[in-house]
Amino acid sequence: MARLLPLLLLAALGAAAKLKRQPAAWDERADAARAPRGCANLTLILDNWRFAITSQLRNLLLFHHHTVLPDYGRIRALSGALDELYEDFSALKEQLGRLSGRFVEVEAFVDQLSRSPGPRTAPRPGPRRRGLPQPALK
Repeated sequence: MARLLPLLLLAALGAAAKLKRQPAAWDERADAARAPRGCANLTLILDNWRFAITSQLRNLLLFHHHTVLPDYGRIRALSGALDELYEDFSALKEQLGRLSGRFVEVEAFVDQLSRSPGPRTAPRPGPRRRGLPQPALK
């Protein structure tokens, strides 16, 4: 019996420890109180990230813009290029107006010729070509 007593004591202590390790019932109030703190922490973290990213981009664009934007110093000013484009467009527009005026005159002349009932002349033969003699037709 002396050997059985320590074994029995060990079994009783193991059962008592097992009862302590079982989780308690789920407490909704404790979890509900913890959730807003977690959301607030996440919101704070995201807000801090946003501030860090925007400040780094601002500093990059202010002080190291050559790494992000192309070098506009090597090309002409944009306003000068647009002025030249506008002048070229205006010149093309004027040239088109002059050509349209010429076509109006030609069109009026052709219309007048087509309406006139005058005698029509036969077409003139073209100049004779000198070259190889043509074979006679039989």
